[in-house]
Amino acid sequence: MIVLSATAVPLHLRGALTRWLLEVTPELYVGTVSARVRDELWSSVAASTGDGMAVLACPSDNEQGFELLRARGGEQ
Repeated sequence: MIVLSATAVPLHLRGALTRWLLEVTPELYVGTVSARVRDELWSSVAASTGDGMAVLACPSDNEQGFELLRARGGEQ
């Protein structure tokens, strides 16, 4: 399962995210996708953040069981 918060991303990207994830509140998405889909979605979000910010919580093999990826202003 992944959790994605994406602020100030273009509407077309929000629409693309809802094809794969549920938008539980504005700009907060959750869902279960493959690692490949997760990576593709994250690449699109990170490249489109503009003045916004994005945070992705996804499974990882560590003590916490997840990792956080952050993007701000188009940088990963």
